[in-house]
Amino acid sequence: MNLLPPALIYSLCLLTSGICALLLIRSWRRSRQPLLLWSAGCFSLLALNNLAVVMDMVILPDVDFSIARQATALCAVAVLLYGFIWEVDR
Repeated sequence: MNLLPPALIYSLCLLTSGICALLLIRSWRRSRQPLLLWSAGCFSLLALNNLAVVMDMVILPDVDFSIARQATALCAVAVLLYGFIWEVDR
């Protein structure tokens, strides 16, 4: 089986989420809007999630990273949800 197309897709997802996190952090530093910070935290955790996917599917396919993948995805959604709730109360 050819592993190049999935590896390319997983790597591009990692790159995209990392770039989104950096752009959100940069925007937050300029405007200090709290929702940008929560979104940057979410995308940073999604980048870690995508890194776990790359490790799991491409680099170390014999090692099971499913717990790490699910934990980072849950934390990413939790951070964004907490940020939404926190900002509504303000």
